[in-house]
Amino acid sequence: MRRLVALDLPGGEAFVRALVSSWGAGDAVLPLDQRLPEPARARLIDALRPAARIDADGEHRLEGGEPVEPGDAVVVATSGTTGEPKGVVLTHDAVRASALATSDRLGIDPARDAWCCCLPLAHVGGLSVVLRALALGTGLEVHERFDVDHVAASAARGVTRLSLVPTMLRRLGTRAGVFTTIVLGGSAPPGELAPNVVTTYGLSETGSGVVYDGVPLEGVEVRIKDGEVCLRAPMLLRAYRDGTVPFDADGFFPTGDGGDLAPDGRLVVHGRLAEVIVTGGEKVWPVAVEAVLEGAPGVGEVAVAGVADPEWGERLVAFVVPAKGAAAPRLEALRDLVRTQLGPVSAPKELVLVGALPRTAIGKVRRRALAQLARPGP
Repeated sequence: MRRLVALDLPGGEAFVRALVSSWGAGDAVLPLDQRLPEPARARLIDALRPAARIDADGEHRLEGGEPVEPGDAVVVATSGTTGEPKGVVLTHDAVRASALATSDRLGIDPARDAWCCCLPLAHVGGLSVVLRALALGTGLEVHERFDVDHVAASAARGVTRLSLVPTMLRRLGTRAGVFTTIVLGGSAPPGELAPNVVTTYGLSETGSGVVYDGVPLEGVEVRIKDGEVCLRAPMLLRAYRDGTVPFDADGFFPTGDGGDLAPDGRLVVHGRLAEVIVTGGEKVWPVAVEAVLEGAPGVGEVAVAGVADPEWGERLVAFVVPAKGAAAPRLEALRDLVRTQLGPVSAPKELVLVGALPRTAIGKVRRRALAQLARPGP
């Protein structure tokens, strides 16, 4: 019986050895997030039903484990839009297809290039770095956590390629220029990027980024249906752990993201359909507003969320971390800026200054948590 084995290990050589050993035994692996408290890990194990757990003390048998299908390689835990844990099942064929397509697009040479993985291994952005390095035999460093100095110093050890989220890129600063390529994902990128930065779009269900700088990887098909981005590709999940197969009749996976295709054929992603703000009967994408406000004087970081409002249905609220050493921005100035670029409907009706934006482990803004910081509606 092929098992699902939970890897309860921090990033490093021990994690990679356990993954390779499990694969050699015909098992699939489920990386556990090291930042989760034990009760949360227990809930994840109950939901995804691995048969064994490997930690620093070795392998431990678990009750209630359910087998995996032949060819299954990894199960990536994701909460999706429901908050309930579910598992994305990726096969060895899907992992290899992702590794080959990504490496071909980036021009990876296993004899010269090496990857640094400093993202959480329980998320597909970090795990995919390890998987593509193993698939092609590329050099690999796996860090337990993101440390600016440690990551920057990896270039001297031969690392040429990095995968980061925007927060990490900002912290790396000018030292990012020493790497051949930085693959950027996880959340909306900052406005101006260096030539060595490649933006990606993907989900846990796609095994990694499948659209680079708006252009699909080889073998990836993009279709816009009723404003939703749909994907068909060899690197997509086989199913969810509960057996659900999330494809339409044509084999496309509906992503839950809104988007469209630009005149040059590039994919433009607007954001999660569930996050679109309907204010006064008009739809506003928060990502578009954030892109305008990012460059405003006094704005260090910004996120936009919709807050329930008896008059508007939802009102736009801008949550701003003031830039260091600058005067905090004023609401009217931000409203004027948005009006001139996106129109009056998209102008925020409230400004909330915060010390930091609540984010997930891979840098995505937690908009629901933000909305709780706004004042109650009148």
